[in-house]
Amino acid sequence: MKRADLVIFDCDGVLIDSEIISARMLVAELARLGLSIDLNYVRSHFLGRSYPVVMETIRREFGLDLPPAFEDGYREALLDAFRRELRIMPGVREVMERLAVPFCVATSSSPRRAAFSLALVGLDGLVDGRLYTASQVSRGKPAPDLFLYAAAQMGTPPARCLVIEDSLTGLRAGLAAEMTVWRFTGGSHLAGSDEMAEPEDARPHARLASFDAFATMAPDLMRHP
Repeated sequence: MKRADLVIFDCDGVLIDSEIISARMLVAELARLGLSIDLNYVRSHFLGRSYPVVMETIRREFGLDLPPAFEDGYREALLDAFRRELRIMPGVREVMERLAVPFCVATSSSPRRAAFSLALVGLDGLVDGRLYTASQVSRGKPAPDLFLYAAAQMGTPPARCLVIEDSLTGLRAGLAAEMTVWRFTGGSHLAGSDEMAEPEDARPHARLASFDAFATMAPDLMRHP
């Protein structure tokens, strides 16, 4: 790959194994309102997208106008589930600590949820102010805006950025930003998922099954002991 001067990590499903928790919680909360969807539907339609986009899709596709209290109730229930179940992705801390180039995080999550999640798994100190969310741009993923914004804030040309993403939505965003894109496939939400298939507009430059392989795939980006 081209030499990268910046690594941009997605958060959910990349740094933290959160997507399966979020999907299960959304299925359960919507079931309370009489809407039955399964995990595969959530993976295919909502993975990597911001909360407002998910809610708009539900309104459009199912004609369900969610009550005003739904968002706050869902968010609080999700954070409670994170407290009980959230885990850091194996090996990612070691990669972040050994990177020889700067890195940042660019996520579709809300600022509160992202900051809470990173603190919960002990990554907040490593990220340290380099967290960018969809709330800071007019268009979320799959538009390239968030990745371009993050690169600009970090002072790095898009062509010199390496994006680590898990969802098709995020892959499309990174490719649209004309960055090098690797797909991380080690999250539990992708096991047996239709999302493993990659259409032509969402084909990464490489796939990363485990962060233990990162140093082998990009030795020039790592500090050596």
